[in-house]
Amino acid sequence: MNPAPDEGSDGIYRVGLRLRDRRVVVVGGGQGAHRAVAGVLEAGATVSVISPVVTPALEALATAGSVTWVRRRYEPGDLDGAWYAVAATDDPAVNVAITREADRTRVFCSAASEPPSAGGSATVGRHRGTGRVRDAEESRLEGGSVVLVGGGPGDPELITLRGMQALSEADVVIADHLAPQALLAALPAEVEVVDAAKLPRGRSMPQEQINALLVFHAQAGRRVVRLKGGDPFVFGRGMEELQACTAAGIPVEVVPGVTSAIGVPGLAGIPVTHRGMTHEFVVVSGHLPPGHPESLVDWPALGRLRGTVVVLMGVHTASAISAALIEHGRAPDTPVAVIADGATSRQRLVRTTLADLPPTVVAQAIRPPAVWVVGDVVGLPSVAERTPAAP
Repeated sequence: MNPAPDEGSDGIYRVGLRLRDRRVVVVGGGQGAHRAVAGVLEAGATVSVISPVVTPALEALATAGSVTWVRRRYEPGDLDGAWYAVAATDDPAVNVAITREADRTRVFCSAASEPPSAGGSATVGRHRGTGRVRDAEESRLEGGSVVLVGGGPGDPELITLRGMQALSEADVVIADHLAPQALLAALPAEVEVVDAAKLPRGRSMPQEQINALLVFHAQAGRRVVRLKGGDPFVFGRGMEELQACTAAGIPVEVVPGVTSAIGVPGLAGIPVTHRGMTHEFVVVSGHLPPGHPESLVDWPALGRLRGTVVVLMGVHTASAISAALIEHGRAPDTPVAVIADGATSRQRLVRTTLADLPPTVVAQAIRPPAVWVVGDVVGLPSVAERTPAAP
């Protein structure tokens, strides 16, 4: 982070802090804490979050091992060993206590205020091509809109230029936990961020509530960005959101994104097709196992394919899926690559075979998000088989 000093009338001298491998303590578990965590993680910090409850997106980061979650309220001494701290609770007295401890122990500290609520009286945003603030009444005259943005598989640099432009103009951002979190940290403080995470077999905002929030904010005259991981229309329920907006008469735009089905294997040096080896690839959702009454996948047909099969959301169902593919004709020694936490600094590639996939998932402690690829392309030599370089 490059220093950017700016001494203002508030007596605060603003500088950039180099946080790589330094301990950062964030106290609080709401939207302000989430945005602060996203920012310090992007800077390479080692992060502890102290709060009895956290947003679903923060819970996902803790489950993935990206942050340490201390599930209790702040206590004196929590900043011991910290290099930087963020006071982000909803209790002003606690925030004051945190900053006072930071002063006593000579720890850099800042406050991350909670953003305005959905029922706030003013909407702040940026007009196209300007940095001008507009109030709620002006917004209503202009009319609100929704942009469904595919943020790509995790690396914030993989979002499209149009996606970045839409974010720069947003008043409200409704974000998935798989969307690039660093992009949220870079938003101005007045932009409201809504956590619409859907954790695997865990906490989840109902799709109907997400649809209603898109319509509510747009009807209030706000520019809304629905920030999603990957591409909005690849197992992203983007079409349901588009239909909800159009039914309510809300102008809506779709910004495609790099889907993890192709981007994550590509970053690991695995092509989904290769001349003379495979002429087809199939992307399948593994959230329901073969034989489930609600599954729409033709597993016998997939077992007979010779090409590449890419499975998304298939960590918990890997055993059932591999068994079905083998049962219906795929060779047990077919190469398989599992890429966990793709397009992030934690990306990990594990190679195995279709028959050995179930024990490998357990032995390697594979957790969502992960993409696995079945086919001969997995066996191709690759110079890109490495963890992405740290920014």
